[in-house]
Formats: sequence, structure tokens, C-alpha cells
Amino acid sequence: MAPTGLNTSPTTAQSPEAPFSPGPLQATGAAPVIFFDGVCGLCNRFIDFVIARDPAAVFRFAPLQGETARDRLPESDIRDINTMVLWEEQGVFRKSTAAARILIRLGGVWRIVGGALRLVPRPLRDAGYWLVARYRYAIFGKKETCRIPTAAERARFLP
Repeated sequence: MAPTGLNTSPTTAQSPEAPFSPGPLQATGAAPVIFFDGVCGLCNRFIDFVIARDPAAVFRFAPLQGETARDRLPESDIRDINTMVLWEEQGVFRKSTAAARILIRLGGVWRIVGGALRLVPRPLRDAGYWLVARYRYAIFGKKETCRIPTAAERARFLP
């Protein structure tokens, strides 16, 4: 059953870029949320990368294994932890599109990198994303538990 407030109509569910509208986020103007595999070494390094380049603290973070993900995302995202999910005002984005949009929002040189990434056709981008995701534990390791934020980061992490 879909969480309350999410638009999961068949017409929006078919769009690979934004499968459903984030609902309450649009009304509240809340910060964008990056959902990530909390036990993945690569994913945690990417979150560290974003935190270091986001001094305005625009982004919030939540593990795909957490309660925020269960409340806001469809079951398929929670089962398939091979994808990062960006939940923002314009919709919900996955895989390489999520990564590109995050880079663009970081600004500076990262805006250019994200824009260049978006020029690559999505099927090609997502194939590269899938390849990295498939071997990420073997290359970057897997933690026993989800990432524990530092005291300074705690306010930016959702359960």
C-alpha cells in the first residue's frame, strides 16, 4: 500500500524520470532528500562528498533501509537498494539522473559536471550506473550497519 500523500497514479508511475510526485514536499518547500544504501561504502563516500560541497546544508539524507524511506518511497525502491533516490520539489529521480541533479544543485564546477552527465543519453548513463552499483560492495565494501552521522551532521539525517 502506498504511503499517504504520494501520487502513484498509473500515468505518473510509468515515467522513468519521475515515477511519482513527492506530494507533501511540494507543499512544505522541504529540503531535497537523498536516499542511499546505508551500508554501502561507495554510497557513504558519496554522501560525504555532498556534505563537503553543500555548505548551505540544502540536502537531507536518509538510508533506504530507514523509516523515512518506508514512509516516502514505493516498496520497489526499498527492495532495490541498487539505486540512489533524489526526492525533491520537481519529483523523484533515480540512478544517474539523481546523481546528475545532485551535482547540478551543488553548483560551481559540479553544476558543469552534472550538466555534462545529463547530455549522455539516459539508457547509457543508467547502464554505467548499474555496472558500478552491481560491483560496489566488492570494490568499496559493505558496512555492518547504516552510517552513523557525526554530531555536526545529525540534523541533516532523517531516520
